[in-house]
Amino acid sequence: MTPGSRLIVALVGMTGISNFHRAAVGVIAPELTADLGMGPGALGAANTAFFGALLAAQIPVGVALDRVGPKRLVLALTALAVLGAAWQSVAQTGTEFIVARFLLGLGCAASFMAAVVLSGRWHSGAALTRAISTTFAWSQAGILAAGAPLAVLAGVTGWRGAFLLSAGLTALLGLLWWRLAADDPPDAPPRAVRRESLGEILAGQFSVWRTPGLPRILSLHTVAYAAMATLLALWAGPFLHDVHGLTPAARGTVLLAMGICVPLGQLLVPPLERHLGRERTVALMCGTVIVALLALATGPALALVVPLLCIVCAGSAYSILLVTQGRMLFPEHLVGRGVTTVNLAQVLGSAALPAVMGWAVGASGYAAGFLALAASLLLGLAGYRLGKR
Repeated sequence: MTPGSRLIVALVGMTGISNFHRAAVGVIAPELTADLGMGPGALGAANTAFFGALLAAQIPVGVALDRVGPKRLVLALTALAVLGAAWQSVAQTGTEFIVARFLLGLGCAASFMAAVVLSGRWHSGAALTRAISTTFAWSQAGILAAGAPLAVLAGVTGWRGAFLLSAGLTALLGLLWWRLAADDPPDAPPRAVRRESLGEILAGQFSVWRTPGLPRILSLHTVAYAAMATLLALWAGPFLHDVHGLTPAARGTVLLAMGICVPLGQLLVPPLERHLGRERTVALMCGTVIVALLALATGPALALVVPLLCIVCAGSAYSILLVTQGRMLFPEHLVGRGVTTVNLAQVLGSAALPAVMGWAVGASGYAAGFLALAASLLLGLAGYRLGKR
């Protein structure tokens, strides 16, 4: 196995287990309700705790990526992830479970941005896009594993046993990370670590925020991934039930198809970029998603609804190109802070858009919800196309 292949394996392992932990609450929610007395509000708080930890950690993680390096930082945070996953399995109250989820979120806070930083150190140009898209596509296996496979495992071992096993798997992947990951390619000179004072750290962060071209990336990245995640993780299931009357099994099948389309779209990004260029690929894929959302707002028959939902999931893969562009904006000594700032926009969008669609659905129905998502993407695309480069 080449050093580059070893790195990809390490990156897929860490990002995949992070995806698993993000999505692992939904399938065992009934058991949590029965055993810990967690109602809908507490279950929502458990999910919010994980993403709240990701949000709170982004700026410190960016500084640490620049000062400590991705390899040591991810390994240290993985220890927190193992502790949080194990704590989930022994939690006796809903409050304990929520705190464990927050700790788990802190432990996963550097995984994806470390992948972006390391891919940029090892690759450039089209190879950078290919490395990031390959990593993110294969990491979707973690989300799929948090569905039916986790449900089967929980049926055999109980949900506590399943979470305890997930802690063990996280520890094993941490060891694999330490064995396979490297901060620099083998032929690169040793990287000098810059020691910065608090004032220099803050100045570096302000320098990131002032980077020319950053606002146009943030304008679209805030909503690009979030629009797809809003449907896949939250609103597609209720929509299929409320509007089309699908049974739980049928809804699960559609959601599985949507989930599979995410990595398929991500693997499609590099050849599209190679043939169309980065800017036109972003515009084409984003435009396709907007058209699909507008079509869903017209209330088509179920035979069209399923392909349209899958198109939204596959087409949203252009967000990888926004990550790539963001990575290329920053000098090496600021790249950690730069990519975490870019990621902060995605996290904020992922928190805001579900609430926006929920408000629209509650006020005027699902058609208004799809229109709200389409409008958010149109605004983001306008900022991306017209913003200062």
